[in-house]
Amino acid sequence: MPIDIVVDAMGSDKAPESEIRGAILACRQLDVRVHLVGPEHTLAPALKHALRGQHLPISIVHASEWISMDDKAAQAVRSKRDSSMRVGLKCVREGRAAGFFTAGNTGAAMATAKMVLGMLAGVDRPALATILPTSTGSPSLLLDVGANVDSDPENLVQFAIMGHMYAMNVLHMSNPRVGLLSIGEEDSKGNSLTRDTLPLLRQLPINFIGNMEGRDLFNGHCDVAVCDGFVGNVALKTSEGVGKLVSTILRKALKSTVTSQVGALLSRKAIGEFKKSLDYSEYGGAPLLGVKGVCIVGHGSSNERAIMNGIRVAAEFAQAEVNTSIEAAIRTAPAQTV
Repeated sequence: MPIDIVVDAMGSDKAPESEIRGAILACRQLDVRVHLVGPEHTLAPALKHALRGQHLPISIVHASEWISMDDKAAQAVRSKRDSSMRVGLKCVREGRAAGFFTAGNTGAAMATAKMVLGMLAGVDRPALATILPTSTGSPSLLLDVGANVDSDPENLVQFAIMGHMYAMNVLHMSNPRVGLLSIGEEDSKGNSLTRDTLPLLRQLPINFIGNMEGRDLFNGHCDVAVCDGFVGNVALKTSEGVGKLVSTILRKALKSTVTSQVGALLSRKAIGEFKKSLDYSEYGGAPLLGVKGVCIVGHGSSNERAIMNGIRVAAEFAQAEVNTSIEAAIRTAPAQTV
């Protein structure tokens, strides 16, 4: 049976065009039904034009408001009660859809999901996770990357459990290696948060490998990296900046050294492969772990391929029943760790 996924059609920088085209791609390539949420008078003609007579399982759910990137998250969540985010997440809460995707305001998405869906049993705070590429070709998961600026050791323990379960059930890692992001591998390194968290993580029935350093995010040494949202967000944004810098330097270097037509073609192919390995659109967005439902948050500049992959990740998350596994793992974890 096709799985129903709700998409905030007013979220991305180029909304609703990217969302509509992404929904069309998803329905062509995946076994899904997509429900686009937003003002019907805007979406209906745009969807009709994009479909060009095709019959695909895409419908429109009306919402009279939407939250922009410029809106202050807390204020917008309270004042815009008929926003595309809130209406879409209500569809998930009421069982009319299995998952929700938005490329809109991240803060508003997290606050709305927490309010509309509520928290899983035993989870105090949600965590935003993101997929990173590694030199081995396998992905790694970093969380939290911005849902919680301040966290305590118990929060990080819960993040580790949620990341472990997501890696197993969605990324299909049989025994994911979980590390605590710090400034050195030794137990004595780090700040008070990492030093207090380390012994708690060692008590969990997971493959915890101890402290890890920033370079381990990309060398394949670790599958799940745990940290507070402040550290995670800085690490993520720094990584994005370095990736763009390297891509620019590589392009300039190849252009200056390649003279033949064949060499130019090869260099363009090499640059293309390099950019693809770092392309956020291939990973489908960041899951918000810990809420009662499936909520995936994409990049604001998501193109149609990123939207399609966001829909794919939402469907995979829902089908894997990750939340059931998280609740069971937290329930059976040693009491002193949670």
